[in-house]
Amino acid sequence: MIRLIPLSLVIAIGTTSFSSCLSVDSARAEEVQNADTNIVVIRHPDSVDAPAVAVLDTAAYDAKLIQMVNRDSSGKWPVKTAYPLPGAILPFKTIIAYYGNLYSKQMGILGELPKKEMLAKLQSEIAKWKKADSTLDLQPALHYIAVTAQQSPGAAGKYRLRMPFKELDKVIDMAKEIDALVFIDIQVGLSTIQQELPEFEKYLKMPNVHIGMDPEFSMKSGHAPGKVVGTYDAADINYVSDYLAKIVKENNLPPKVLVVHRFTQKGVTNYKNIKTRPEVQVVMHMDGWGEPARKINTYK
Repeated sequence: MIRLIPLSLVIAIGTTSFSSCLSVDSARAEEVQNADTNIVVIRHPDSVDAPAVAVLDTAAYDAKLIQMVNRDSSGKWPVKTAYPLPGAILPFKTIIAYYGNLYSKQMGILGELPKKEMLAKLQSEIAKWKKADSTLDLQPALHYIAVTAQQSPGAAGKYRLRMPFKELDKVIDMAKEIDALVFIDIQVGLSTIQQELPEFEKYLKMPNVHIGMDPEFSMKSGHAPGKVVGTYDAADINYVSDYLAKIVKENNLPPKVLVVHRFTQKGVTNYKNIKTRPEVQVVMHMDGWGEPARKINTYK
């Protein structure tokens, strides 16, 4: 299970505040608050045919971040960035995700159980979170490994295997049953994210589909996956963020979530050069595959 929250994990979102760049006369405009999406819709009374302008509820955004960092007074958290586009998932929702591959029972719970049982278990897990903290707005997700790292080179010599699109289609259909997000996870092996990501463009045009990157299996050293821990550079993350931002702008979508599974500090090189954009919410997911005891010791 993956839980995504925008504490120190979210690296940045934004360039300019939507609260300061409206082209309407805010004193005369009508504001309508959408409590479910934390969007304020502004309609100008003199512009009957003009479309409503949706802006992020920045007050709610700020309050939620402060709440989630336990009202930290050090000034270090939350990360100081500009605001995301309207419709941002984080920090308003806590994402609870099941991870895996439909072909394997060893790669995560997504492939361990039959569909009906797996979805019921995920919903049960969400209910437990809700019981533990009723203030959380919980969002289910399915985090599907669509490109898997391999220990053998394969026909392309890339040490990676692309899953058939029909398998990803199954995951997207599953997600619809419980109104879940879908994360397409890419393990590049000796390929590159620049080669693999465009294969999924048609899926990324869907508003509920997002991306996961695995530095562990990005083998810039030339080793086979699993021999050493791989790395991504800030340039790779910026490429993905750029790519997603373009899709968001061209298709009028809410921000995408980009999860980087950085379970070692050295897994992302030149991290200070990561660029941030209002169209993409970057999450540094400090975790990895393994038993609970190892995870707890890592956090300690």
